[in-house]
Amino acid sequence: MAKKILRALFFDIDDTVYSTTEFAQTARRNAVKAMVEAGLKMDEEQCLLELNEVISEFGSNYEHHFDKLLQRLPEEVWESASPVIVVTAGMVAYHQTKFRQFSAYEDAIAVLRELGKRNLVLGIITAGLEIKQAEKIVRLGLHKLVPPANIFITDSIGISKTNPKLYIRACRKVGVKPEESMYVGDNPAVDIDVPHRIGMRTVLSRRSGKYLNAVGEANPDHVVHNFYDLLELLDAEYELSGTRHD
Repeated sequence: MAKKILRALFFDIDDTVYSTTEFAQTARRNAVKAMVEAGLKMDEEQCLLELNEVISEFGSNYEHHFDKLLQRLPEEVWESASPVIVVTAGMVAYHQTKFRQFSAYEDAIAVLRELGKRNLVLGIITAGLEIKQAEKIVRLGLHKLVPPANIFITDSIGISKTNPKLYIRACRKVGVKPEESMYVGDNPAVDIDVPHRIGMRTVLSRRSGKYLNAVGEANPDHVVHNFYDLLELLDAEYELSGTRHD
């Protein structure tokens, strides 16, 4: 059977290149522990539940989660402490976790380095605030593996991942047709269903995260559990004929 032509490979970041969900859980737990040590009189598990509720209500991109947490707690749990110290302790612990533990899956970096040597265009399509997603890209070292012009962040483009125009824009920008490209992501609703509508090949990453058991409307072309699986299927089923970006 003849191999299928593939010229461009785009991938998601969160819970695809690194474990966003696992990192967030660890960072929030460390933040709560620090807040309790700074004088917050509350059980850590109960505090973590309340913090997760705040994040659910105000969104992960909200910048004052810890302030909101204190506002909604009974005054007696923090009245003997300094609120600003409690909040700052949480913030510092969260960012220290980021400095120590924020890293990509080793196989993801290894495979992306290998694919960078192949005849294939590499790109990123990711959802979120421009500065936050850019920080992730730099911390993970992805800006050294993917040409900056091939990085598409929803906030900076003004199109969400629920709109196929985002994927059309990315394909057009790198000079490929949707049917000559592939997208790798973890969320069936936006990483599979939406690019599938415009004819892109889709790969569902079943590795970690809150969408691990989610099901979309369209079946992905492939399912992988790590980036070595991805490399194997590319070698087995596709002829890579993109433009080198050395």
